[in-house]
Amino acid sequence: MKPYYLTSSLPYTNAYPHIGFALEIIQADVLARWHRQKGEDVFFLTGTDEHGSKIAKAAADAGVSPQEFTDKIASRFQELTKVLTISNDDFIRTTDQERHWPAVREVWDRLYKNEDLEKRTYTGLYCAGCEAFITEKELVNGQCHIHKKEPERIQEENWFFKLSKYAPKLKEKIEKNELRIIPESRKNEILQVIHQELQDISFSRPKEKLQWGIPVSGDDSSVIYVWADALTNYISALGYPNGENFKKYWPANVQVVGKDIVRFHALIWPAMLLSLGVELPKTLFVHGFITVDGQKMSKTIGNVVDPFERVTKYGADAVRYFLLREIPSMEDGDFSYEKFETRYNADLAGGLGNLVARVLTLATKISNFQFLISNQFSNPNFQKLTDETKQKVENALDEFQFSEALVAIWEVIHACDKYIDEKKPWAESPEQKQVIGDLLLVIGELAQFLAPFLPETSEKIAKQLAEGKGENLFPRVGALQVGNFS
Repeated sequence: MKPYYLTSSLPYTNAYPHIGFALEIIQADVLARWHRQKGEDVFFLTGTDEHGSKIAKAAADAGVSPQEFTDKIASRFQELTKVLTISNDDFIRTTDQERHWPAVREVWDRLYKNEDLEKRTYTGLYCAGCEAFITEKELVNGQCHIHKKEPERIQEENWFFKLSKYAPKLKEKIEKNELRIIPESRKNEILQVIHQELQDISFSRPKEKLQWGIPVSGDDSSVIYVWADALTNYISALGYPNGENFKKYWPANVQVVGKDIVRFHALIWPAMLLSLGVELPKTLFVHGFITVDGQKMSKTIGNVVDPFERVTKYGADAVRYFLLREIPSMEDGDFSYEKFETRYNADLAGGLGNLVARVLTLATKISNFQFLISNQFSNPNFQKLTDETKQKVENALDEFQFSEALVAIWEVIHACDKYIDEKKPWAESPEQKQVIGDLLLVIGELAQFLAPFLPETSEKIAKQLAEGKGENLFPRVGALQVGNFS
């Protein structure tokens, strides 16, 4: 089978997971499931980024060791993958001294041997929120454009990675789409950064200022900086440099990241790989942020959305559906509890759920249920519709347009509802059984279309078709009344 390697970014373990990272791993999961459905050999990686000063501070504030702190947070992220039915094949932790650390040290040693690491005294700006050194050009009104805080001015002796050396090669790879950055706006953003002149970047921090991290080989005074450590996870999990999985799956087909870390993944990471003589990832897919009622999520404001609470109340597939359908794939999108409930009632309870219940109820009323299901549509329009929908979904997912794929699938649901209203299959007629048989066949196709997006629902529909028992897929909430079954 054709190998397909897919990664999410690694969320930083200074806080529990929120709805923003849920969006990312759900998007990645759809891609993983879809490529498995196409018969490819998928390896899907996620995990946690667990070193750095922010985590050390958060642990100290909590009165526990950094390891205890990250163990607790990382376990919550692992739990999130389970409650959202994420089909990841592996979960890498950057505190894993057996799997991750050896690869980080190997990468460091090779960068050093290639003369791409150099110790220098640095005076400049450091954003604690980004765990990154930034330049004056990156400031907006004197503040970090992401965290809206004034950076700290520091002087340190650090190891620097010669990022500037790789600027021409990075520009060439990105312009030729050898490293494809989606959407185009993010590609243009990165090319603009290169045009403004890339600066070499610190790859270490003094041990006296940062103890929570991987020590630099041969330099007891320094600790490997967060990004030099964390980015290596994508190959450490595969057993770089000689592991069978590394030989089999690298380069990554797609790496899914948020827009706040696109520069690290589109510049630093590929420059590291160029130095190592390792192939670059094929595609970097960049999603936006989720606001809540138009505001940025913030613990201070108290508007952080807990994905666990949403799943407990509505189920995993309802959360998956809302984020995939309502949030634009590549731009910022807004969450509100009202929008969530409206989308749930209209599309899931009143749309998909109502259709399945309606057809299965009719089928069991008039005949032996299984007798009605055939392998071929009696109405050629349905065959045309399902063939066209399959192609629309393929085209949309090829371009990471998750919402458009779901719109195409829901067009089938609307077509079925219209067909039922026209044919009135609850009334006896010569074509009654054929009409219901076609509808059952369409529902089987819907289950296949939905499998990457709503895996639990897809399985439930398939089970109901096999057993001839219709159960409520999405119990309605609030005041909306779903349609009658006859």
